[in-house]
Parts: sequence; structure tokens; C-alpha cells
Amino acid sequence: MAIADDELECILPPVTTDSVSSMDKSTVRLSSGGWKSARLIIGVEMAEQFAFYGVSANLITYLTGPLGESTASAAANVNAWNGTVSFLPLLWGVIADSFLGRFRTIIIATSLYILGLGLLSFSAMTPSNTKDSNPLQVILFFCSMYLIAIGQGGYKPCITAFGADQFDGNDLKEVKAKSSYFNWLMFGSCVSILSTRLVSSYIQEDLSWSLGFGIPSLSMLLALFLFLLGTKTYRFSTTREGKKNPFARISRVFMEALKNRRRFDLDIYNPNETLLLLSDQSSKQFRFLDKAAISCTIAEVEEAKAVLKLVPIWMTCLVYAIVCAQSHTFFTKQGATMHRLMLPGVLVPAATLQCFISLTMVIFIPIYDRIFVPIARSFTQKPSGITMLQRVGTGIFLSVLSMVVAALVETKRLQTARDDVTILMSVWWLVPQYVIYGVADVFMVGLQEFFYDQVPSELRSIGMALNLSIYGVGNFLSSIMISVIDKVTSQSGHTSWFDNDLNHGHLDYFYWLLACLNFIGLVSYLWFAKSYVYNRPNTF
Repeated sequence: MAIADDELECILPPVTTDSVSSMDKSTVRLSSGGWKSARLIIGVEMAEQFAFYGVSANLITYLTGPLGESTASAAANVNAWNGTVSFLPLLWGVIADSFLGRFRTIIIATSLYILGLGLLSFSAMTPSNTKDSNPLQVILFFCSMYLIAIGQGGYKPCITAFGADQFDGNDLKEVKAKSSYFNWLMFGSCVSILSTRLVSSYIQEDLSWSLGFGIPSLSMLLALFLFLLGTKTYRFSTTREGKKNPFARISRVFMEALKNRRRFDLDIYNPNETLLLLSDQSSKQFRFLDKAAISCTIAEVEEAKAVLKLVPIWMTCLVYAIVCAQSHTFFTKQGATMHRLMLPGVLVPAATLQCFISLTMVIFIPIYDRIFVPIARSFTQKPSGITMLQRVGTGIFLSVLSMVVAALVETKRLQTARDDVTILMSVWWLVPQYVIYGVADVFMVGLQEFFYDQVPSELRSIGMALNLSIYGVGNFLSSIMISVIDKVTSQSGHTSWFDNDLNHGHLDYFYWLLACLNFIGLVSYLWFAKSYVYNRPNTF
């Protein structure tokens, strides 16, 4: 018999079972955690996103302008940096979940983040007496950017997981609120990204790069202040107390399974009915790990399985991440070659067009959360409306469509430029590909929720890191693809697809290639998603 939400609230104790406040050994729902703390976390994330995109959104313009790099080299450097930003969370996730905890990791990483932003602003002040870039300026720039990467790599996975930790997974109302939290966290981020893209790009290109980099530094200081402000209201996870390191437990399961790989099942289990317990309680996937049950508990075996079954989903989302890398590199360079005069004397910065991604998300997220989810919930009876994997699949499909539109627009732009070089195609032709990509991003929020929910509770920082690492590896792959294609297509006197003069290149071919690869990725994703078994099937 189903239990109503208000009846369930009466049955459950008023104290969360897996967290404590900063002051007490138990956490009363009404006095800590929940939306009270989550709203503050969203404010922190908004300040950080203002800082991050105030720097990253216009990097390719800075590299090809003041630093004097070629288009291909700048795009490769931006992708390599973004890849590092998204890949470092894996290392930080291990540190947070095994040693420091999320709260301390956020404080340490944020301090490094602020230091990097300050150094970046200083590097932009370094004078250059020649047309070429100042070597000292280049060194300071890359040192500061990778210090920012180190800080952001520790901050990002922990802040998202820490915010979700403020909701009790044993309370049905808070479970629904947690699903909504991921949507509103993205909404707040998009508002900040939209604001910084409108403000920072103008300041950097028309006023001063040092001022344009200095404002994000102040925004990050605000983020740290807001985070510390809520210290007494936060819930802190206690799931690690009295347990061994989670990575040690999972590694031990794999080692034991490997050691027992040649043994028959009947030789493994001792006479105390372990075999019967496994047949009732163990999942049917990755049964080779059951061989570790001779010296590991069923819970430890299932924990290892939960991590392993995330790998196919992770791998099939990589091509989507390669597509993501183009929105802040080649989309921007594409726009720079088009007619951008909005009013007499007012030229729209090419990087500002990225605002359409954020604007689309700001408009669509409330529609998704307040209209689509309740309607879908009435049919599916799921708190999140549709499953997390269904949501991600929709996002990948839309990203394929975005690449197709980008390829068609670039083909049209090239044809226009080659017919008459004096006639420039309007930059507003790029809006559809930005909008479609923005809607895709709304659905891809499900990937965050998926990697938070489907890892063991002690590994949620690493779960967020796995999500971010998809984009990290995707950026690295994009960087490698660009370098290889640039080298191959420029051989024997031919013009590179990424020629500095895009009118002589073939960016449209690259977009078609990505559309095809992304479609193959979508088909692979659907294959694995169809057979995926959720760890909490009654909740999500």
C-alpha cells in the first residue's frame, strides 16, 4: 500500500541518519540543511561561475589577440586547459572522500582558485614593448591559468555534492527537493554565466584585460565569504565514520576477485550460506566480482559493482563532451568572421553570443522543473519525472542536432564569403545552434544527478568528479583531434580545415565529422542505458 508524503514524514524520525551539523551529533531537519543551506550553496556557485566564465569564455580571443597565437594553437590550448580543469576533480575527489572531507577541500581549493585569479589579473598588466607577446606575460598567464585549474578542480566536485548532502535521502519530500536542487543549481549558474558573458567580454575587449580578469577575482572572494557564512547551518556526512577507506575497500574487492578468478563458485563460498545470501542480495551484473565474497562482505562487492557499471555510461558520453568544447572555441571564431554591427559604432563581441546558451537555460530550466517534471511525474510516478538516463539521452540527441545545424550554417557562411568577400553573413545565423545546445545542456543536468546518486554515499565527491572528467577527457580529445586534423589537412600545400582565415578553411567538415561521431555515441549510449539497473530503483 502506498504511503502518502505527510504520512511518511510522520513515520520517519525528525533526525537525519547520515549527517551531523557543525554543532551537534544529530541534525534536526528544521534547524539545518535542506533548502536553507542549499540556497546559500547556490549563491556560492553563482559567484564562482561568474568568476570562472568571466575568464574562460573569452580565452580564445585573448590567446589570438594579446598573446599572438594562431587559431588552431589557441583552440588546442583552450581545450587542453578545459580538459585539465575537468580532469583534476578525479584527484581532488579522492582527497576529499578519503582524507579531508568536502568542507575542508572546498576551503583549500577556493583559496588556490583566488590566488590563481589574482595572478592572472597581474599577468595582463605586464607591459609588452613589441608586437610579439612578452615571454614573461606568457609564463605568468599559463602559470595562473593552471593554478586556477587546480583550484577549480577541487572546488567543483565538492560544492555540488556538498549542496546535495543537505537533503536527506531517507525523506521522500527531501528526495524530490534534491532532484529539484540540481535544476536550480544549474539555473543559478546560468544566470551568472549570462551576466558575466555580457559584462566581462565587453570590459576585456573594449576597456582592459586586467580589469576584465580582476572582477572575477573579487567574485571568487565573495564565493568564499558566502560559503563560510553558512558553516553553522550545514549538514556533514557521517557515512565514513568507523569504516575503512572506500577506495581501499573497492580495490580489495577487485584484487580478491582477480585472485579467485580460476576457482569454481562452489569452492569459494564457505558453508555458512554465503552462496544463498549472494543469490538473494547480490545483483546479477558483473558476477565475476562475486568471487571476492570469500573475504569481502556482500555490501563491499555490491559497492564495487556500483562503481564498475558507471564506466559504459561514462565512456559513451565522451563524444558529447567533444561537442561541448566547440561552443567556446570555434563557435566564437565562427562568429568573429560574421557581420556583428548591432548599432552604428556598436560591435557585438563574438564571445557574447555564448549568452544565448545561458539565456536558453535560464528560460527552459523553470519550464522543465515546474511544468515538464510534474506532468511527467503524473505518468511515471517518479520523483524526477523521467529517469536520469532518459534525460541524458535526450540531451545527447539534441547535441547531435546542434552540430548538424552548425555545419549547415557554416556551409552557408562559406558559400556567402566565397561568392562575394565584401558581403558578410549576419552573426544572428548562429543563434539556433547556441539555443539547441542550451536546451541540450538542461537535459544533461541529469548526468550530474546520475553520478551523485549512483555511486556509494561515501564516494559522492568522486561521483561528481567522474561527471566532470567526462568533459575533461572530451576537451583533451577535442584538442588532439584539432591538432591531428590541422596537421593532416595542411600537408602537401593544402589549406587546413582550421586556417587562420576561416573563409579558406573547412570548419563545416569538422562539424559534420562531430555530428556523425556524436550520433554513434548516442546509439552506444542507448544500448548501455537500456540494460542499466539503478541502485535505488524505487527512488529514481
